[in-house]
Amino acid sequence: MSCRLLTLCQYETNKLVRINSVRLGSLKWTLNVVILMFICIMMLWNKQYQELDPVVSSVTAKLKGVALTQVPGLGDVVWDVVDYSGPAQEKNSFFVVTNVIITKNQKQGKCAEVPREDKVCQTDKDCSKGAWDQHSHGVQTGACVKFDVRRKTCEVSAWCPVETRSNPPRPALLAAAENFTVLIKNNIRFPAFNYVRRNILPQMNDAYLRGCHRGDDALCPIFRLGDIVHQAREDFAVLAVEGGVIGIQINWDCNLDRLMERCLPKYSFRRLDEKESNRTLYPGLNFRFARYHSENGVEMRTLYKAFGIRFDVMVFGKAGKFSFIQLVVYIGSTLSYYALTTIFIDWLIGTSCYKMEARQNYSERKVESVQDKQQCILSVSFVDEDQLRLVRKSRKKSLQNVKPLSVLPRKENNGSHLRAMLELPKQGSTPKLTPVNGHGSKPLPQRGPGEPAWCLCGGCSSTPLHQEELCCRRSRGPCITSSPLFHPLVLSRPLLEALLRYRDPLGDPAGSTDALRHCAYEQYIAWRLGVPPADSHPVVPRCCVDKIRAEFPSLDGDYKGFRPR
Repeated sequence: MSCRLLTLCQYETNKLVRINSVRLGSLKWTLNVVILMFICIMMLWNKQYQELDPVVSSVTAKLKGVALTQVPGLGDVVWDVVDYSGPAQEKNSFFVVTNVIITKNQKQGKCAEVPREDKVCQTDKDCSKGAWDQHSHGVQTGACVKFDVRRKTCEVSAWCPVETRSNPPRPALLAAAENFTVLIKNNIRFPAFNYVRRNILPQMNDAYLRGCHRGDDALCPIFRLGDIVHQAREDFAVLAVEGGVIGIQINWDCNLDRLMERCLPKYSFRRLDEKESNRTLYPGLNFRFARYHSENGVEMRTLYKAFGIRFDVMVFGKAGKFSFIQLVVYIGSTLSYYALTTIFIDWLIGTSCYKMEARQNYSERKVESVQDKQQCILSVSFVDEDQLRLVRKSRKKSLQNVKPLSVLPRKENNGSHLRAMLELPKQGSTPKLTPVNGHGSKPLPQRGPGEPAWCLCGGCSSTPLHQEELCCRRSRGPCITSSPLFHPLVLSRPLLEALLRYRDPLGDPAGSTDALRHCAYEQYIAWRLGVPPADSHPVVPRCCVDKIRAEFPSLDGDYKGFRPR
């Protein structure tokens, strides 16, 4: 339990690599300044330092206008606001009649139905008493009567005569509605800031409202219907025939900071319904209403099929006010943008803009790789190649034939074997580097009868472990053990004893053959593999292992063999 509690008192930090480079340093600060400018501009442009509150609003409309129309069968008809402003069909909307189909002097009785495909008849048998549908003007009586001189239809009990015309007049009867005006009163509130306002501003008095015009004052709350339709990019004369829906958008974008307080409405207009009649099944907008009267004690009515324009007033908006908490949140969220500098520079270093040595050095210092326990990466070096091969351990192939995962340049050792040579006594114990056959190498060996197939130097013995099946050469040629440097650098007992004494000045390395053997392995690795990557295991070729074991045999004849971690 105490160990677990101690882990809570630890602090971990990321590993950083500092590169002394004028070019990279200048690039870093340039990118940081650009990011800082971008953050500041976006903060001021979008007011990210403010707390926001959505608008809560209510809308009322007041129409004004009178029109005189010539209605067939009725003569001159005066239309005032009561006649042409139908009931509001939705909240925050108003309707203006622009065209009508009038069917006058209807009374309840029996008359012929309007002829349609399913209403045409020849005899009474073609009509069903009591039948009706959504297109009927009444209930069928079961009789087949004349509609005109050519057609017969089923008789219905309905308001007669039934409405026969379906297409509205062209041009619209109330085209003069283009000059009607509407006063829109919009009251808004921002609850979070307890701020209340309306689009009729405090400086607007009665005289102002009587004389203001939208063309001169964008804040005037009185609108001419023709101007609304025109700003919605529509033709009022065309729209008035069948009707439609126009949206009046009021946007409140308010800044409630003391030094920059501004809260004014902005109006925009657009058409909301499908405007092309041939692309809709029921184009435009219409409804029916009736006016009733009595003649000689009989109730009669005049039916109006009214086409018109519905104006929907839609209010959007938000208010912002300075908030220290929002400022801190914005700053915290934008700090991650500075990581783009690191990402870009890391990518730049990894490209061909930098030399391979610089990229390799940076990668080794910045990234420390840790291999999975189930994955074993081995380092292999051949005498006829000046590079390291990283290969994965295989249970089916000899190490000699496994394809490398990657090929890296060989990193030289710090010269520990040379420093050990300096520790040798000067009285003749320093090894002499004598060449073999006078040329530094033996003749090209011939493959022996018992030589393993993976051996290319002629000096390797068989082994049951695939990870030990490694030759010193990639192609056939002399063995590295024939080099004049192999014995003095790897097998020289005085050198190995000096190296062990260099590590442990008070120890006695001469009495431990196992220590000398393992030191010889390390000498070969330092000589031929240099400094392998930290996450890999260096492998000594089988021919060299045999030479080292022959020179420094185990007392009990038991060798553990190569066992990578």
